[in-house]
Amino acid sequence: MANIIELKQITKVYGEKIKTQVLFDINLSFEPSSFNSIIGESGSGKSTLLNIIGTLDKPTTGEVYIDNERTDTLSKIDLAKLRNQTMGFIFQFHYLLPEFTAKENVLMPYKIYNYKVPKEIDEWADELLNLTGLTKVAHNLATDMSGGQQQRTAIARALINKPKIILADEPTGNLDSDTTENVYAILRDINEKYKTTFIIITHDQRIAEKTDRIIEVKDGRINLDLKK
Repeated sequence: MANIIELKQITKVYGEKIKTQVLFDINLSFEPSSFNSIIGESGSGKSTLLNIIGTLDKPTTGEVYIDNERTDTLSKIDLAKLRNQTMGFIFQFHYLLPEFTAKENVLMPYKIYNYKVPKEIDEWADELLNLTGLTKVAHNLATDMSGGQQQRTAIARALINKPKIILADEPTGNLDSDTTENVYAILRDINEKYKTTFIIITHDQRIAEKTDRIIEVKDGRINLDLKK
């Protein structure tokens, strides 16, 4: 089975006069439908690595392939289209638009490239809201939901375009332990139900241990790569 993500000899250096190298010769690949975590201390390079995978940042040297397409050489327009259609992002902070309802926020990534929302997409949004336990607050403004509800809305939003890949950066970092367990269960359910590939950055060892593969980044290098 071909890998859905491949990183080849990735390095990342910041700065012009004073250079700081944060990634060193990273070689990493991910299989379709896999459920992975990336762990590491603050400053280890794990968020930089995730940003390069997600095409939000470019490597200084090396090659990045997403779904068999090399991305580090694409234009900004082509990268934006690839992100919108192939990847979903879940961050520690939900980044919902406060003047819109939960459902309107969920539909937003679809509406970026499509003026009208057809019936099947509208129904898919309802299905995602049901999957994430948000049906009762679907028409609440983002500001009229709890932190857990806002984060679950962000999860549903990440799925509206049926991406092959979900990248999550500390998705439960602002949540209490019970809500964290609930959010994790939703992510795992999505992985199994829709065969979505997940890469989750987390400081939570309990979450990492529940994934099928743990990758530890230390000082800009892969220190551990454990498949279960």
